[in-house]
Amino acid sequence: MISYKQRSKGSFEIKNIDKNKIKLYIILVILVIICVISLFASQIAPNDPYAINLLNTLQSPSREFPLGTDSLGRCILSRIIYGGSRTIFSALIVVIITFLFGTIVGVKSGYIGGKVDRFIMRIVDVFLAFPGLVLAIAVAGILGGGMLNAMIAIGAIGWTKYARITRSKVLELKEETFIKASRISGHGSIYIMFKHIIPNILSYLIVTASLDIGTVVMEMSSLSFLGLSSPLPTPEWGAMISEGKSFIQFAPWTMLAPGMAILIVVILFNLLGDVTRDLLDSK
Repeated sequence: MISYKQRSKGSFEIKNIDKNKIKLYIILVILVIICVISLFASQIAPNDPYAINLLNTLQSPSREFPLGTDSLGRCILSRIIYGGSRTIFSALIVVIITFLFGTIVGVKSGYIGGKVDRFIMRIVDVFLAFPGLVLAIAVAGILGGGMLNAMIAIGAIGWTKYARITRSKVLELKEETFIKASRISGHGSIYIMFKHIIPNILSYLIVTASLDIGTVVMEMSSLSFLGLSSPLPTPEWGAMISEGKSFIQFAPWTMLAPGMAILIVVILFNLLGDVTRDLLDSK
């Protein structure tokens, strides 16, 4: 009976793992399709996203304009397709850079310890003392508009979470027996950091990064909504919502279409983070 229960439990865990893998593959396929559509927007978009036609202003969804037109007669679907590359890929770049920078800072802070650790953590505390989006708006306002400045503004606060998580994990790991054995064997600090410490904390950081992408997409869209990203008429989802807010009562598609695009992408990346966590963390 005991062995039967053990086998049943094991098969149940395998089924759960298989389900998580299937979910992961489905989410990745959808995200890849969205990214490919955004990359090849010029070939896929049904209309020119910049073409102004005052005779077609605020048209409801039709065969020619599947998601309707905005206040200048531009195709909303085409603008969403073009705007996807800017919103999604800028968020991915921000997450990758903050992931790398925050991880390196956290590993050095936790492993070296002492005054270096206290100094770095005080800097992190200063950034964490302000609400993230408020600080990003302040930085973007100082630097001025533009996609690059918006990415810098969000990245300036995004690295702190990775530094905090990495430091806490390093403090746990550096007293482990295998780290001490490596140190006694004559291996240097850099070797121990990259060979033993980072591989053991990478799963936590990957899950954090996966969940962080959706948040960065929201923050990028928020800065775009406030006019702190690329200048008009560049198609961006947040800017499209800002343009359409004046017409929500009689042309709601001008806001709902880009809003749904943001919602779908954020949900997909959040689901990706959840499934990744379930796969990497057996508990």
